[in-house]
Amino acid sequence: MQTDKEIIPHLFRTEYSKITAVLAKLFGFEHIEVAEDIASDTFLLAAETWGIKGLPENPVAWLYAVAKNRAKDHLKHRTIFTEKVIGGVKQNSADLYEMEIDLSNKNIVDSQLQMMFAICNPAIPPEAQIGLSLRILCGFGIEEIADAFLSNKETINKRLFRAREKLRKEHVKIEFPAQSEINKRLENVLTTLYLLFNEGYYSLSQNTTLRKGLCLEAMRLNFMLIENKSTNKPAVNALLSLMCFHASRFEARINPEGEIVLYEDQDTTLWDNDLITQGEFYLNKAAEGNEVSKYHLEAAIAYWHTKKSDTIEKWENILQLYNRLLQVEYSPMAALNRTYALSKADGKLIAINEAEKLKLTNNHVYSLLLGYLYTDIDNEKAVAHLKTALKLAKSKTDKTAIEKSIGKIKVLSK
Repeated sequence: MQTDKEIIPHLFRTEYSKITAVLAKLFGFEHIEVAEDIASDTFLLAAETWGIKGLPENPVAWLYAVAKNRAKDHLKHRTIFTEKVIGGVKQNSADLYEMEIDLSNKNIVDSQLQMMFAICNPAIPPEAQIGLSLRILCGFGIEEIADAFLSNKETINKRLFRAREKLRKEHVKIEFPAQSEINKRLENVLTTLYLLFNEGYYSLSQNTTLRKGLCLEAMRLNFMLIENKSTNKPAVNALLSLMCFHASRFEARINPEGEIVLYEDQDTTLWDNDLITQGEFYLNKAAEGNEVSKYHLEAAIAYWHTKKSDTIEKWENILQLYNRLLQVEYSPMAALNRTYALSKADGKLIAINEAEKLKLTNNHVYSLLLGYLYTDIDNEKAVAHLKTALKLAKSKTDKTAIEKSIGKIKVLSK
């Protein structure tokens, strides 16, 4: 059970984004800061009031009631200003602040979905889409977002300000796209959720709780798309399947010192079998229809990685899936991962030949892979590649892990 001190941070994470989405839909994107301010003020009042009077019987209902009243006060004052100072107000504006502010579960979900499509707009860069999603849809604070991006509060504030201004300039509306537009717009939404999940799963941030939180928020938003009939598409199910499979190994990927644990060294007892089962369920749902997206292929690759046995069949399947993925959408990381699968299926010598063709010399993961491939074949070359990886690595934990690998090879070579 949560204590009084824990309840407000918990409710901020779960309810701030809901209140903001509903009010932003009401006020329009041009006044989104007003929606955020009202939501923030609601929690400030909760902290002050509950600290003196104690928790109300229904904290969520209390928050919604305060948010509604503050929103109506804002609409009332805006109407008075327009009538008395500017003039020429529309005939029905006097009734604006009397309108019902709908904080029902259905409207909250609809508003968040509509906000998702508004934020995931190609008019702003991907990192801005992720930042706005974290702030508006997930209730993350500026410091948390800065930590996730390994940045600072000033940079994040500027980024979010520019993104909001761009969306206003483009007259982006908070609304659900027409049925004919959904597939086109959905692609960008899925890309943003994919990047948001990866920001948590592959982030260099040392805050493990935050990293896991990013992954869980991406999964929550993805699940909202699945619950909506118009957006419950095969690719959406495939992406959630991929997230489930990856998240199932989250605890095994990082050791107590915060270092990344290589796949073959992971403690499989730490894998989450419930998430693996969920991943299989959504992968089966994704198979309905004829569509095969990159998310289908990546989810299938992740599925095979949840198989604990180290068999040729497993790695041949993964290799063939990578071959198809690279045809659908080439990426250097997918090419690197394919080379690792090739080494497991056909041996290190063949994989070395393929890896050296990639020439990703400025990528520390590339040098790490070559270090692994040359180990026990040419340990001198293995150490040389690992030393290159050490120079290119950015995080302290990565450097520590590489130094340990170099030490192990030197011991074996004596």
